[in-house]
Amino acid sequence: MAMTEHDRQILRDLGRRVAEIAAWPQMEERRQRWYDQNALRRGRPLVYASPEGSWVELIPEDTLQCQDSGARGIERGLRMRIYAAEHFADDQVCDAVFRVPRAVKTTGWGVEPQYTRPAEARGAYVWDPPIKTRADLERIQTPTAEHDPAATQRRLEELGELFDGILEVRLSGNYFGNAGLIDEWTRLRGIERTFWDMTDDPQFVHDGMRRLMEGRRALMESLEAQGLLTLNNENHYVGSGGFGFTHELPQPDFAGQVRLRDLWGFADAQTMSEVSPAMHEEFVLQYQLPLLERFGLNCYGCCEPLHRHLDTLLARVPHLRRISISPWADRRVSAEKLGNRAIFSWKPNPAALAAVNFDPDWVRADIRETIAIARANGCVLEMILKDTHTCNHQPERFDQWTRIAMEEAERAGA
Repeated sequence: MAMTEHDRQILRDLGRRVAEIAAWPQMEERRQRWYDQNALRRGRPLVYASPEGSWVELIPEDTLQCQDSGARGIERGLRMRIYAAEHFADDQVCDAVFRVPRAVKTTGWGVEPQYTRPAEARGAYVWDPPIKTRADLERIQTPTAEHDPAATQRRLEELGELFDGILEVRLSGNYFGNAGLIDEWTRLRGIERTFWDMTDDPQFVHDGMRRLMEGRRALMESLEAQGLLTLNNENHYVGSGGFGFTHELPQPDFAGQVRLRDLWGFADAQTMSEVSPAMHEEFVLQYQLPLLERFGLNCYGCCEPLHRHLDTLLARVPHLRRISISPWADRRVSAEKLGNRAIFSWKPNPAALAAVNFDPDWVRADIRETIAIARANGCVLEMILKDTHTCNHQPERFDQWTRIAMEEAERAGA
C-alpha cells in the first residue's frame, strides 16, 4: 500500500485519539453492559446509534486529508470511531484495536443480475434477475473461498508498523455474516416473480432455495476447514444491530481454531415481510435452519416486521438470542410473545432523522412508549438506530436523538 509520510502522520495521530478514547473509564462500563445484555440479564435499555448511509453527511469526502485511496479508507474508519465517541453519548464501545481482514476472495453464485443505476448518488436502482427459467438453476455454482496468506501477512505487517505502540493490530475473519438466503434468491429471480412462483410453481422456489442453502453450507464448511474464521464474541457488530460481547462463546471445548459453533450467526428475510408465517416457514425458514444450527448463538431479522412469526422463530431457531423488532412490527404483540426469551432489538423509525423537521418531542414519546411496553413484559431491550440513509444534512440530529434515548433509558433504569 503506497502511503506518504503525510498520510502516515495523519493516521497515527487519529490512531492516538482512538486509543485515548478507548481508555475512557466508561468504555469498560459499556463493555460489561453488553456482556450482561447478551446473557439476558435485564438492566437499563442499551442504546446504539449507527449513521450508516448518513456518514457521508457527517464526514464528507472532502474533509478527509489523506491522499492515497487506501489511506483515505483507513482515515474514514478512524474518524467515524472518533466522531461517534465525541458526539453520541450511547453505549458503543471504542477499543484500541485495528482489525485487519484476511485476504480472502470468495466467488459468487456464477450468475449475477444486471443493474441499472441512476446518475444521482445514493439513488434507487432496478435490476434484471438472471434466473428466468428452470434451466437457469443449473447455472448456479457453489461459492468458494481462496486465501492469500502472503497478502494477509503483508497487510498485518504494514498496519502493525503503522500503528506500532498506538493500536493493537488484530487479524479479522471473513465470514459472510448472513444465512438468510431468500434475499439472495429474490435478487437472482426477482421479488415479484418469486411471489408468483410461491403459488404458480412453488417447487421452483424450493429448488432454488435448496441450491443456495447447499452452496452456502459448503462455503461455510470450507471457511471452517481452512481456518479462516475469527471469533466475533467481543466488540463485533452482530446480526442487524448490537454487539457480540459474550462469555458463552467460544464453546468450552475450544482449542484455538475457530469453528462455526464458536460464532454468532444471523439470518433474516426482508423481502418476505408480507408473506404468512406458514409461507415463511415453508419457503424460507426450513432452508435457513440447517445453517443456523451450526452457530453457537443466533440473531434473526432486520427491517421485516416479525411479530406474526415470533412463535415459530422462538420454537424452531436454535440458540436464538437476539430478534430484530423493526419500525413496522407491532411492538406490543412482539413484547408479549418475546418476554425475556431473547433480546428485544428494537429499531426506531429512522424517518425521524430524515424528515424535513426533527421533532424531539415525538422521538421522546416514541422511545418512552417502547420502553414502557418492554418493561411491562420483562423484555431485555436495546434501541438500535440504523438504516439512517440521510439526516437531511443536519448531523446534530444524531446527537439529539442519542441524548434523548439515553435520558429515557437512564430514567427507566433496570
